[in-house]
Amino acid sequence: NPKPRMFRLPEYEAVINRLGFNNGGVDALVANAERARYDGVLGINIGKNKDTPNERALDDYLFCLERVYARASYVTVNISSPNTQGLRDLQEEETLRRFIGGICEAGERHAARHGRRKPILLKIAPDLSDSELDAIAEVLRNSAIDGLICTNTTIDRDAVAGHRHAGEAGGLSGKPVFAKSTAVLRGMAGRLDGRMPLVGVGGIVSGVDAAAKIEAGASLVQFYTGMVYRGPGLISESVEAIRALPAGSSA
Repeated sequence: NPKPRMFRLPEYEAVINRLGFNNGGVDALVANAERARYDGVLGINIGKNKDTPNERALDDYLFCLERVYARASYVTVNISSPNTQGLRDLQEEETLRRFIGGICEAGERHAARHGRRKPILLKIAPDLSDSELDAIAEVLRNSAIDGLICTNTTIDRDAVAGHRHAGEAGGLSGKPVFAKSTAVLRGMAGRLDGRMPLVGVGGIVSGVDAAAKIEAGASLVQFYTGMVYRGPGLISESVEAIRALPAGSSA
């Protein structure tokens, strides 16, 4: 998307971005990852091209999955960015059922080919109704997907109403999305009842926030905008806060 496409809201420890999936393509990503010789956990996020219609979106995801499978520790199937037109429509129940079926079938083929199964996780939006969450949970309960990431950025602006950047298009991340994303996480933990690990992401700007995600049902947490405002110390702070939780705090 054209610049400017990222806006800081420091009063709220937030960011609005409409970057889109701007990058050099999946083959460039894999080449960069191989050159880096990184030995830690490497999650790779895949999505469709901006100009690919939804009826052909699965082809883009399958193309990316094939390319990244050998290098990734796990793969995130992103159908929830608000910055790619129509992407969130893939969360509709019947569309999602066919889509996830195709992804999982391909994952099994790649696992057999490479001799190792890589986890595939679905990333959903925070702007979903209870009925939409019910439908997604139903699809996931009957699929071979390995996990769920709750959530992406929000298009809601209630938490930052009146800010000079509130009217900018894009996804809002950081502290203002915490309540909304955690509510989705808690709701999906109840609906899925331990059937798969959940990753809590959205609005973590302190160790207390990270621990709250675990208490809401997450097995793991992720953060990004929080590190913009709090720096890498947020990692150790979150680890310590999660360690301090009573046993059995996670759903």
